[in-house]
Amino acid sequence: MRIAVGGIHTECSTSSPVLMQREDFTVLRGADLLAADYFSFLDGEGLEHLPLLHARATPGGPVARHTYEAFKAEFIERLSAALPIDGLYLAMHGAMNVEGMDDAEGDWISAARAVVGDDVPVAASYDLHGNVTQRIIDQLDIFAGYRTAPHIDVRETMVRAWSMLVRTLRTGEKPGVVWAPVPVLLPGERTSTEDEPAKSLYAVLPDHDRVPGIWDANLMVGYVWADEPRGTACAVVTAVGRAAAATVAETIARSYWDARADFQFGPVTGELDAMLDIAERTETRPVILADSGDNPTGGGVGDRADVLQALLARGFEGAVIGGITDRPAVEACFAAGEGATLRLKIGGTLDPASPSVGAEVTVVRLDDPGVAANRQAVVTIAGNTLILAAKRRPYHNLADFHRHGIDPKAVRLLVVKSGYLSPELAPIANPNLMALTDGVINQDIEKLPNTRRKAPTYPFRKDFDFAAQALPSARWKRNDA
Repeated sequence: MRIAVGGIHTECSTSSPVLMQREDFTVLRGADLLAADYFSFLDGEGLEHLPLLHARATPGGPVARHTYEAFKAEFIERLSAALPIDGLYLAMHGAMNVEGMDDAEGDWISAARAVVGDDVPVAASYDLHGNVTQRIIDQLDIFAGYRTAPHIDVRETMVRAWSMLVRTLRTGEKPGVVWAPVPVLLPGERTSTEDEPAKSLYAVLPDHDRVPGIWDANLMVGYVWADEPRGTACAVVTAVGRAAAATVAETIARSYWDARADFQFGPVTGELDAMLDIAERTETRPVILADSGDNPTGGGVGDRADVLQALLARGFEGAVIGGITDRPAVEACFAAGEGATLRLKIGGTLDPASPSVGAEVTVVRLDDPGVAANRQAVVTIAGNTLILAAKRRPYHNLADFHRHGIDPKAVRLLVVKSGYLSPELAPIANPNLMALTDGVINQDIEKLPNTRRKAPTYPFRKDFDFAAQALPSARWKRNDA
């Protein structure tokens, strides 16, 4: 059996002015795709996997139209050349925004369906923060979404989608997809599966999987920082029993709607000054402060220096800040050399609206992996340590700091551009603080630009009723005829 594999994976804040370009993506093609650890589960007796193209990027602003079209054209060319195939597996995210396009994943998946035809089953895996549309559902036979946030089940979810595809190819069973939109859009920081009520809502999904006729049940939170018509939470169910699928989808949808007012931030959360007050008087280590409005893994630009500015204004010492994206500052550090003292303008190099800081720094470490865009510079500034990055990136893993000889567990205050903390940082936080900072993914969602989202949607409007309705894939309807 011949299974083609590919996809595109990122999420995009429509408030960000920084378009994602080709160089922002890590692209796997052909043999490199099959050799990547990300796809290392693609194995099985009697299966031949045909690697196409998979493009993945750290979340950011909208994808430049020419970049998207080039990726899609190459993907479709490779898919066409791989025919005939027995199945297609797409590893997607679901919250990509392309300039001038409202449903990029719908466009990508529809183009793939047009190539493979109606008889080839198509499976997709999604981030639970992806947005789903009827157009997407109408092209698919199999759907699986993450069940954890922070995402610790990425591989497991991909395996779920791929395994269902293999199952239908080997057994001849023909699953279909049903979804039930829920007019709720909340940020991931208020819907973490580490906290209630999301913890309990997601814990029951495996129980739904065991209902006769159900293959896979999903609750999608959606992506709130894109002002686009498709933004919504939803339930999505893959099944061979249409009636059972509708019942389960509507049950999941109602459970999310009923809990809509109960979602709260998990860590101690507040305005930046209040969080820094706590950090100043806390004696335990490390205090970890999340700069939530500028989190690159949620679509933030990553070049804001307002937290640094606040620390300097207070005369705070002993903080490690990882990191601020500023390629000109990194290049200036490399030109000066390790040990040099120089004056830098830090921040505001990607988004003109991002605040910057002018300060004297000492270069303590230069990190050059061989590609200028991946350079980093570590500097000290008024008793604090700052990691500067030439390219937008998060600092969410212990290795991001160990690389520079920094032990996160030993510092007084660790500042990271994050929302909820990553699985590596959360266990060491003592305590975990989240600052409601400004940025293109700030948590004050009710004040976000809201001109194109479907209305009514909670919490942008709160005084309306909702009745869950399951909507089957058009493919399932045709198969019933």
